Amino acid sequence: MNDFINSLQGIKLDNVFNPWFSYDVEHDIDTESPDKRLTHLRQYLSERKDAKYLLLAEAMGYQGGHFTGIPMTSERILLGKMKHKSIDPGHVFSNIEPQRTSKIRVRKDGFSEPTATIVWEKLIHSGFDMRDFIFWNAFPWHPYNPKKGLLSNRTPSDREFENGEVVLNQLLKIQKGIKIIAIGEKAKKQLLRMGMEVPSVRHPANGGATKFRTQIIREINKTG
Repeated sequence: MNDFINSLQGIKLDNVFNPWFSYDVEHDIDTESPDKRLTHLRQYLSERKDAKYLLLAEAMGYQGGHFTGIPMTSERILLGKMKHKSIDPGHVFSNIEPQRTSKIRVRKDGFSEPTATIVWEKLIHSGFDMRDFIFWNAFPWHPYNPKKGLLSNRTPSDREFENGEVVLNQLLKIQKGIKIIAIGEKAKKQLLRMGMEVPSVRHPANGGATKFRTQIIREINKTG
């Protein structure tokens, strides 16, 4: 695990926010926010040592992992604000108390990420054990548009995606034998570049939610 965490910390890129080691002066609730996010990630992974599936998306977003430290997981999920969608903080981890890291004035109930809601809700409603899944990104950090600031997203460059390979390889060393499903073409392309041909599904964003819901269950059942 230490090698994995070191690989997350070691890369420093322009216009990229590292949620586990960088302090967002404008939006973080306090200077301990990076440590809180790292604690979240450690706990999330520690409860998934025997996970069966790694769902790999493109990159971290400002509405999700930027403030939680967990890919495809929003603050509203951790703060218990998505129970009406049957998503409970306990689905993420259960042995520590989730900590808010965004300022209340920025988003009263915390940030909500559509992709996170769609992914968690579908898997939970389908009756899966959420400890069987690890969510990750081909580019694990948050790439943002410098003209729009930290509360924005952008697509990583091919060179940036290459930096994500080191981290993904470290994660796969920890989770030996885990079955990977790519979410979206960018993640699929990254895995092919790494010599891994894996099943892929439509990304839920930009009108892809219906296809994602159908395809993800089909691929899990195939690989299960």
